[in-house]
Amino acid sequence: MSEMEDRLDRCFAAVFPDLPASQIRSASVESVRGWDSVAAATLITAIEEEFGVEFDVETAGELISYQAFAASVQALTQKNS
Repeated sequence: MSEMEDRLDRCFAAVFPDLPASQIRSASVESVRGWDSVAAATLITAIEEEFGVEFDVETAGELISYQAFAASVQALTQKNS
């Protein structure tokens, strides 16, 4: 596990406390009960604060899975370094 994934796992766990740890990395809009617009906004905010990044409003709608968030965080952190 990478440090980035560990930190991302914690963000998902904070927003979706009922989601088993074993399911976090496969989480998506389709698989997580309660992943609605409010949860999505909360998750975006938590991840932005954790990583010191800012997601583009135009592409935020594409952040519909753990993997999408991971790829975006990785791209943004590389861009900012």
